[in-house]
Amino acid sequence: MIEVKHLTKRYGNVTAVEDLSFTVEEGQIYGFLGPNGAGKSTTMNMMTGYIAMSAGTVTIQGHDIMEEPQAARRCMGYLPEQPPVYPDLTVREYLDFAAGLKKIPARARENAITEAMSQTDILDMAERLIRNLSKGYRQRVGLAQALLGAPEVLILDEPMVGLDPKQIVEIRELIQSLGKKHTIILSSHILSEIRAICDHIMIISHGRLVASDTPDRLLQTMTGAGSLDVTLKADEAKAGELLSSFGNDLSFSLTPSSEEGCVSARIQLSREEPDIREQLFYHCAQEKVPILEMTRNSQSLEEVFLELTEEDEPAGTQAGKGVPKGEEPARNVAVEEAEKEADQA
Repeated sequence: MIEVKHLTKRYGNVTAVEDLSFTVEEGQIYGFLGPNGAGKSTTMNMMTGYIAMSAGTVTIQGHDIMEEPQAARRCMGYLPEQPPVYPDLTVREYLDFAAGLKKIPARARENAITEAMSQTDILDMAERLIRNLSKGYRQRVGLAQALLGAPEVLILDEPMVGLDPKQIVEIRELIQSLGKKHTIILSSHILSEIRAICDHIMIISHGRLVASDTPDRLLQTMTGAGSLDVTLKADEAKAGELLSSFGNDLSFSLTPSSEEGCVSARIQLSREEPDIREQLFYHCAQEKVPILEMTRNSQSLEEVFLELTEEDEPAGTQAGKGVPKGEEPARNVAVEEAEKEADQA
């Protein structure tokens, strides 16, 4: 359906996207997740042909976006972060204008507009000026524009940004219903949105892909790390000796317990061996040290996301292109400003 290979975009000395490669399969909802300035909008703008890439290729339904732009664009609908609507037009007038830009034949235009409005549930807003609509309905109008021409692929950039909780739920349900007929890629920096909607999650940081999997597998793989809180009936010296003998690489800290004659230990778990509770129990029993309490603290997906997006960069550089470590805020500002300019174009 969509194949992205070695996609790269540079703005002067700033690398917004670096050597990005992934494949999007038909009939799935893909979430593109990353912090502000990570390069999500830049990637989407390159995929849709709105901005030129510095290197790499994007193929949609077999059409290269640079070599066959019209054929590739006919296969997709795009909703930028700021919906490209005209406030002084009615909903129907705007969609008629957008249908003309998409070269939908005049004889089929009315049916296409009605179908798009029906899918986004804005038929009763057809004769209203867009300036009088709420942000949630303007998002629906933007989605209707993307749906004109029945594209196989929908690319949605931050479709729920700035919406209130009720509008977020409505747009989320709308996207889920559209996912039954379309392949969808949507970007967000809000993990709960992506997890609630998407079949597959791709996490981007500093312009690079750092994780790609289904939500369940990503959770299973990445949340193995965490910590284990244990209360041992022993003094601090005995507890330290006991835990040190359990494993050479075991990382732990000891603190006095509120229970007399006990000590509390926090053991850091590794992803390679995330569950040591059973082995620890038998080890302590063999040494005749009772475990009075044991609690496992697993990482949340939010913590995993923060870990992936903060620790993937090479030491001393950003995006691997010689940006000094102290200049990451400048990089984010440069990327965000470039993305905004592309959205407004």
